Amino acid sequence: MHCAIHILEVLIATLTILVLVAMLILEIYRMFTVPDYLASADVYLHNTLTIVVGLEFERMLINMTPSNTLEVLIVAISRQVILSHNDPISNIVCVVCIAGLFAVRRFLVPKGDMKVEFSEAE
Repeated sequence: MHCAIHILEVLIATLTILVLVAMLILEIYRMFTVPDYLASADVYLHNTLTIVVGLEFERMLINMTPSNTLEVLIVAISRQVILSHNDPISNIVCVVCIAGLFAVRRFLVPKGDMKVEFSEAE
């Protein structure tokens, strides 16, 4: 059973990386073919940071460690702060969340466990 789950995880990770590579190629193509594509930094940042979060997620799927999981959360929240210009309270909450994740990484997860996969820790 454990082998089947691992094979399924690898299959999902492979499909995800293929989609992300296709998105990256499409994004590069749009940069050179769509007039005024780079005129709006919001569209470019949104698409690029979505790909970056996807790549971080992919890395977490392949190597599920506390370190990779925390990095995915930090990148995803950072993307939210950069792209959304909602209100200052939302930005402050996001910054506090990022600081909390850094604190968890520093103080709550033992250094030796940061690179150990979750499945091996049990």
